[in-house]
Order: sequence, then C-alpha cells, then structure tokens
Amino acid sequence: MNSQLRRAVAMAAVSALGVTALAACGGGSDGGKSDGTASKTVTLVSHDSFAVSDTVLKAFTEQTGYTVKVLKSGDAGTALNKEILTKGSPQGDVFFGVDNTLLSRALDNDLFTPYEAKGLDRVADEVQLDAEKHRVTPVDTGDICVNYDRKYFAEKKLAPPKTFADLAKPAYKDLLVVENAATSSPGLGFLLGTVGTFGEAGWQDYWKKLEANGVKVVDGWEQAYNEEFSGSAGGKKAGADRPLVVSYASSPPVEVLYAEPQPDEAPTGVATGTCFRQIEFAGLLQGAKNEAGGKALLDFLIGDAFQEDMPLNMFVNPVVEGAKLPELFTKHGAVVDEPATVAPATIADKREQWVRSWSSLVVK
Repeated sequence: MNSQLRRAVAMAAVSALGVTALAACGGGSDGGKSDGTASKTVTLVSHDSFAVSDTVLKAFTEQTGYTVKVLKSGDAGTALNKEILTKGSPQGDVFFGVDNTLLSRALDNDLFTPYEAKGLDRVADEVQLDAEKHRVTPVDTGDICVNYDRKYFAEKKLAPPKTFADLAKPAYKDLLVVENAATSSPGLGFLLGTVGTFGEAGWQDYWKKLEANGVKVVDGWEQAYNEEFSGSAGGKKAGADRPLVVSYASSPPVEVLYAEPQPDEAPTGVATGTCFRQIEFAGLLQGAKNEAGGKALLDFLIGDAFQEDMPLNMFVNPVVEGAKLPELFTKHGAVVDEPATVAPATIADKREQWVRSWSSLVVK
C-alpha cells in the first residue's frame, strides 16, 4: 500500500503534507552493544512516507521492551537501492516499504532473512507473495489510480473519466499528468496497470494515444500532485491546471483530513477503472544486529494496533482480516473491486524492458 504506495499512500501524500514518522525516544542507533548484551533498540529502515502514531510505538515498547528507531531513506526505490548497496551490513534491522513492483529486486539480491511472522494466518493468501520462504511479510495494500478534480468537471459539465480507455478520449485532452515510470513508484504502478489492462501487445499503442492526447510526464508524485494537479490543496495554491493525476484511491481522505474546515465531500474523486494494486512488505535484513528485536517488530507490524493505525497515517489498507477502518477513511476513500494486476514473476522478467520501452515512447 511510497513517495509511494508510496506509497500510500496515500503513502507519499502523508510526506508531502508534512506528516512525519514518530520514533519512540531513547536507545542508540547501532542495533547492538559492544559488550555482547542484547540491544533494546530495533531500527526500522523505510521510505520517507512511513508514519505511525507515537502511542502505537510506545505500545510496542511496553509489550516487548524494544524501542523503535525509524530511519527514513528516501523514496521506495532509493531506499531499496541503499539496502542493496549495504547488503550484509545493513543500516538497520527491518526494512519496510518494498512493494510488489520491486519485490523481485530485493529477493534476487538476497536482502532478507526468512522469518514467519506471528499472525500470518489472519493475512489473505493473495498478498503473501513469498509464502513458501517468508523472506518478506505483507503489511499493507493500496491502489494507484487516477484522481480527478470534482470542481473542474462540475464547472465544465463534463463527466470525469472512469477507465484507462477514457483517458485517451478527446474530451480529456491536455488534462492528465502522470509520474515518470523510471523514477516514481506510482508512475511505475500506473504503467503496470496499463500493461495489465491492454496486455503486452497493446500497452504501447495505448501510450501513443495518451501522448497524442497531451499527457504530461513529471519526475515524481509530489510534483504531479502538489504542483500540477488542480484538485489538491497544494495545486490550488500553485495555480495548477491539470484536473487529472495519477495518485492513490486513498488520496481523497487526505484532502478531507487536513482541510480546515473539513468538507462533507472530498474535493477529489477516483477513477476506479484506472487502478493498479500495490502490496507493501517488510523483511528482516540479512546481517541485522538485533534479529530478535526485528522479529518482534515484524510480528507487531501485522498486529491490530499497527494495522488499525495505518489508514489515517499512511493512507493504506490493512492486510489483516478484521482490522477496523476509520470512518473518514471509508467514507472518502474509494473501494476498488477489480484493480489491474500483473503477476510478480512477469514484473520481475519484464519490468526493466517495459520501462525502457515506455521511456522511449513518452519521455522526450
């Protein structure tokens, strides 16, 4: 569910709006002690959009005796690359934020020590993409989707788009801004959504239609959403003129939560026929100095306290069955019943090829 998923939405929306992760105070950063005694600090390495309530981290400390240090390490792709470069001598004990678009890169580089977290029996089978080896634990899901500016479409008396195919229609010419698939997690997710919808034989022709219809490509989510999208609070201040943007199904609750006063209806909507399902994972890093603390943290990440805290902090969906969702999140977020998907093995085999082909078609 990175500056993504991340996300999140949405994971990236939280970061852009100034909500930061709260680390429980105390403890050192080394994850171990020179005298051989067990460290009481466990270090969680994550993308910049990780956020959690202080009370939840304190609850973890009270339950386990471990204090959490959160080390933010850039967007999802950047954070993962740093861990690959420090393989065997990691920055922390647990890595959070690798998603299904980048999972194969992490697993191919043997970054994680297998661990079957307690509570996995309450997690749906379809999100357990490494169920045989348990190198990673699913933590959340989110949907990358086109968002639209309700006011713009109401004033123009134009129905907002519903599907990928709609976005290429003349009525929506010069209205859409997307993120670069080579540099952005939601940008890559949206590209994969078009592959899942139009197939390997048709996605490139679809992007040619989008290009002819005036799609604008920017480097990342923050620029697209907060500078180019007319429906966001940031976009309004910047005088943005694009009423369609690739973001998340959970972005509308963000606009409501941080508005003063809070509106009865979110100013943005979601084109639910343009969505790609993102799954985020956490894993115990190979060479972690505090393996015991890391395992306890993985257990906690799929416990009720953390799972029920995520929706209004990272704006993602819990993976644990029975986790309660806040009313604001369910009222204003979109439910995506049939997101586009691509098999993880196919993503692993074709991701780089697809991104290169996309870049040659769209990025000038």
